[in-house]
Amino acid sequence: MSHLLDQLNPRIIGEKLRIARTTCGIRQEDAAEHIGVARTTIVAMEKGERRVKARELQLLADLYGNSIHDLMDEEKKIVALSPQFRSPPKGLNLAADEIFHVAQELEEFAKDYHELESLTGSQMVQRYPSVYRYDIPGVSVELRGEEIAGEERTRLGLGDAPILDLRGLLEDSVGLRIFYPELPSQVGGIYAFNEELGGCIAINRKHPPARAVWSLAHEYGHFLTTRTSADVSFWDEQGWGRNMAERFADAFARNFLMPRSGVNRQLSELVALHGKGITAADILILSQNFRVSTEAMFRRLEELRRLPSGTWDNLIAQKFKPEQAKKTLGLQPALQKEPLLPLRYRMLAKAAFDLEDGITESQFSKYLHLDLVAARQELDELRAASDKRSEDGFIPFDIGTRILVPA
Repeated sequence: MSHLLDQLNPRIIGEKLRIARTTCGIRQEDAAEHIGVARTTIVAMEKGERRVKARELQLLADLYGNSIHDLMDEEKKIVALSPQFRSPPKGLNLAADEIFHVAQELEEFAKDYHELESLTGSQMVQRYPSVYRYDIPGVSVELRGEEIAGEERTRLGLGDAPILDLRGLLEDSVGLRIFYPELPSQVGGIYAFNEELGGCIAINRKHPPARAVWSLAHEYGHFLTTRTSADVSFWDEQGWGRNMAERFADAFARNFLMPRSGVNRQLSELVALHGKGITAADILILSQNFRVSTEAMFRRLEELRRLPSGTWDNLIAQKFKPEQAKKTLGLQPALQKEPLLPLRYRMLAKAAFDLEDGITESQFSKYLHLDLVAARQELDELRAASDKRSEDGFIPFDIGTRILVPA
């Protein structure tokens, strides 16, 4: 970070420090004591007569409750995501301030992520496709959902195979920022976008893993089509909202997670093994393979006309218990609850801490939203994971280093 500070105008940084200090009501004497310098040094820094050092900036940012990125940004601040959620969709039983709080939480995660990238010199690579149109005259949004899902599967090299790690795919191959906080129970996920932060998604960690996967695919559908429009997806017994954008995202999720050809082929292969026709066991296995809920797979097979319409509702009326049936078959859960923060985010925090003039232990814990004890444990685990990669033949290198591929 020192080399970045050397390139910045000390007067602008000094003024930002002065405003940050006075805003939170801290005296120059207290700021000086906090970083171990004389009061006159604080005066000189705020006037731009003496450059602030990297470690001093980190300590002052911590004291003032500011981000290092904001204090170092000479020209602009990142445009907030949260104002996009000032007016939640009509007819939904959730207060506007609750939605705004959820959006602010997503914004905090995304800005912290961006700041860690700035500190380590490792910007996220965005491989965004052009925005798709879903509202084509004469073409239903359900059909467009299937078409665009097919195009995205081709673009991402998926074919018609199951997606085993949707979060990893969208983070690594697309460049989305995805977080799993605990949200109000009726919220499945939220999505927002701006040019500085890119596509940002929060998925409700309280929901079952298969439902969370569906919500993530649904939000990805919004990113692909209504990219600059924020979205809050609600989950209830009636399903998603029924406006065109929501119907499209629903259709996209079905086809992206359960492609027609892949589902039909795998089902036929399962049935061929026993020759008894389609059984509940076949569908339970299929739902495991494609990382979706049992209900989602039953309804998809009804849509594909491999099962009679209403099969799922009839089974539920007969007290069918899918989780109990899976245990009887010896099927282990294919999905686990996702961690709050992406692995790349956590590795960047470790890299920022390990820099010669890196972030403090307190700042590391704040980035990871952990107390100091849990943060120390997480740091040890991240270092152990890095060491293991090295032992397994991975060559350690600076996380910000650009990889050059031979022509």
